Amino acid sequence: MTGSRPFAGVEKLPTHVGGLDHIFEGGLPRGRTTLVSGTAGSSKTVFACQFLAAGVGVGEHGVFVTFEETPEDIRRNMAAFGWDIARWEQEGRWRFVDASPQPGGPAELAGEFDLGAMMARIEHAVRTVGAERVSVDSLGAVFAQMPDPATIRHELFGLVTSLKELGVTAVLTAERASDDGPLSRYDIEEFITDNVLIIRNALEGDRRRRTMEVLKFRGASHRKGEFPFSVLPGRGIVLIPLFPDDAVHTTSGSLRVPSGVRTLDEMCGGGFFRDSIVLASGATGTGKTLLTTHYADAGAAAGERVLLFAFEESREQLLRNAAGWGIDFEDLEARGLLRLVTEYPEAMGLEDHLIRMRTHIADFRPLRVAVDSLSALERLATPRAFREFVFGLTAHLKQQDMNALFTATTPTLVGGGSVTEAHISSITDTVILLRYVEMGGEMRRGLMVLKMRGSAHDRRIRDVTIDGTGMHIGPPFRNIAGILIGTPRPVPEDELTRLEEIFTEGR
Repeated sequence: MTGSRPFAGVEKLPTHVGGLDHIFEGGLPRGRTTLVSGTAGSSKTVFACQFLAAGVGVGEHGVFVTFEETPEDIRRNMAAFGWDIARWEQEGRWRFVDASPQPGGPAELAGEFDLGAMMARIEHAVRTVGAERVSVDSLGAVFAQMPDPATIRHELFGLVTSLKELGVTAVLTAERASDDGPLSRYDIEEFITDNVLIIRNALEGDRRRRTMEVLKFRGASHRKGEFPFSVLPGRGIVLIPLFPDDAVHTTSGSLRVPSGVRTLDEMCGGGFFRDSIVLASGATGTGKTLLTTHYADAGAAAGERVLLFAFEESREQLLRNAAGWGIDFEDLEARGLLRLVTEYPEAMGLEDHLIRMRTHIADFRPLRVAVDSLSALERLATPRAFREFVFGLTAHLKQQDMNALFTATTPTLVGGGSVTEAHISSITDTVILLRYVEMGGEMRRGLMVLKMRGSAHDRRIRDVTIDGTGMHIGPPFRNIAGILIGTPRPVPEDELTRLEEIFTEGR
């Protein structure tokens, strides 16, 4: 028997399933039934199996009641997640109650199906292995053999009551026709069970996105809203938490870290704050990847591990670019100070990217994380899903007191902002704008620190040059206005003097 956690008088059983106890605030209410409702492909059967598999991992035995797939199919399908069900059966930790359709077997006659005999088999299996967990997959297959809603309601009530009398914590799956339709096929299941968990596999754009939501937790607390999750080989269901797990972020105070560009540090009042999230936004070729390279090199020079995620350039390109600026990424990798992770954005969904990124962070334990660029990932999801992704990543980084630099690409060469910048600028602590400036038929570059929480900073737009040694930030553009909106214009000397007086007073 493992530990449990009481909430508002209800004892909870930790599920140990892919971080789900985060939204259950400790686990499922012990000794009660939970309906898991979802459309085809939403991972109901995976949930039901993982609930038992996770229990086996902590010494809690389980019984799986299947009304659809055969036990052999389930053993084979779930092996991809690393669950050796056959071995657990031999060891007496898992037992099937097989009510699946048998090939060539006699069909049940409508009106003659009785759950009484089935419950006797379930009770025998529970007592044989000493089960604390039971999964029933699925209710729809059971009730399809019953003649009317009254019978279904009576039998479901009997099933739930019997499971409670056995003292087990049970998961029952049910199908729904659509993600926006009724919660279950018979509009009865959700009223009889104690708890209801909705799993959605909705189509957003050209991709499907899985989420789960606790609709009902009778007498127990839980987190509100939809939470994205993914189903991964070797792991099963993995929740994408949007907030840290019961942790309060403690700031590192006024501790600063260098950006890798000395003048930029001066513009920021001495460098970036240790626990800050920095967004660098600009058009292609304005120096975002170069700034990321300087940032990584500065971290390594300070003896800090740096993790760089690149979604737009290959590993070979990154190495070549860095070498062109006199920075040896391969040497930094060999010394264990740098890890380069290059990934094609469309290789997986946004939730899978976040899980892989968190896995690399946990494995490498960096003090700096760079992402170049977020815009490459933005096109994979809706604005809401993308913002949740960034929020989940930034919350994770801040919880561990890591500094991060994100880049975003603007859609136009001059002026304007990026869509990414608009969606996440409020989440980031510092925003740096990199812009092209057209002057006298020449295209130049400019840099500005638009925002820096908790610190005074230089708000002027400065001239930027790039050569074989990297980025160099020069003096401010003195007599030009309209740079940020893409329409630079000369400023008369008297107006410039007046603006400088206002600027000086403002500082």
